Amino acid sequence: MPYTEGNAKNGAKLFKTRCAQCHTVEADGANKVGPKLHGLFGRQSGQVEGFQYTEANKDKGVVWDENTLFDYLENPKKYIPGTKMAFAGFKKPKERNDVIAYLKESTQ
Repeated sequence: MPYTEGNAKNGAKLFKTRCAQCHTVEADGANKVGPKLHGLFGRQSGQVEGFQYTEANKDKGVVWDENTLFDYLENPKKYIPGTKMAFAGFKKPKERNDVIAYLKESTQ
């Protein structure tokens, strides 16, 4: 099932409760437990300056877009075996679509 347009307002709520403790989206945001997400779309995995990625993330070579994020956010450890991202994933497609819609608005 590919990405379909989500609700960014709902995605913002999900991001705040399930992602913001580890990630920032602002242009001047800092790396936290996870890398900052500003500029995410079109970027290759494992490339945020100053963040210490696992070799698995660096070697995956995926370019982030709506569809790669849709697949990744379902189960990050399955998509990139060896990642240190502890989040279990968004199992519901609607939640993934909503978070991606929010990320499209907030990280560019």
